[in-house]
Amino acid sequence: MPKHGKRYNALVSKVDRNKQYTIEEATALVKEIASAKFNETVEVHLRLGIDPRKSDQNVRGTVALPHGTGRSVRVAVITKGEKLQEAEAAGADVFGAEELIDRIVGGFMDFDALVATPDVMAEVGKKLARILGPRGLLPNPKSGTVGLDVAGMVKGLKAGRIEFRNDKTGVVHAPIGKADFSPEKLVENARALFTALEGAKPAAAKGVYIRSVYLTTTMGPSIALAYSAQ
Repeated sequence: MPKHGKRYNALVSKVDRNKQYTIEEATALVKEIASAKFNETVEVHLRLGIDPRKSDQNVRGTVALPHGTGRSVRVAVITKGEKLQEAEAAGADVFGAEELIDRIVGGFMDFDALVATPDVMAEVGKKLARILGPRGLLPNPKSGTVGLDVAGMVKGLKAGRIEFRNDKTGVVHAPIGKADFSPEKLVENARALFTALEGAKPAAAKGVYIRSVYLTTTMGPSIALAYSAQ
């Protein structure tokens, strides 16, 4: 077992390990235990009652957090023609067609999200799948990053729309804001995420869907939540 320092142990002592907190209690506690020298990210970790080995039980979707994530999102757009002007007007940080694809092939990765229009996806998949796939950055209709509404995709990502998906152990990890958010904003963001997850429940998943939920900060201990469907 790794040894933790005095600071971490002091934070752990403030969390009752035998209690499941309400989301309101947990977000208030997060404000109390966030003590890093930077503005920590607040995350939710949910263990789902799915078999991630089966494709029809995997969970993936997007949700617009009412108060955003508290971080600036750099958005890149691969498209052609008049959609390039639409990307620029919507606030995309970088945009282009074949030349942007070639830049990414050459090592350019100065973006947090990448969106594309359907007419360029064949080329994107051919040249960038191996580069972007492992990073979770390959545009995909299910994640809301492929479509004709370039402005909507860019503005949504900038405003705090996030993608969620289960990992290979059936756990979803998602940011819901920063430690300097008010507890009320964190609660509203968390509830939006819970609602979206419930809506993304696979038909093939049986039994209890959301089995456990934890709230944590970047440098803090986890807080168990008493979860009930929203």
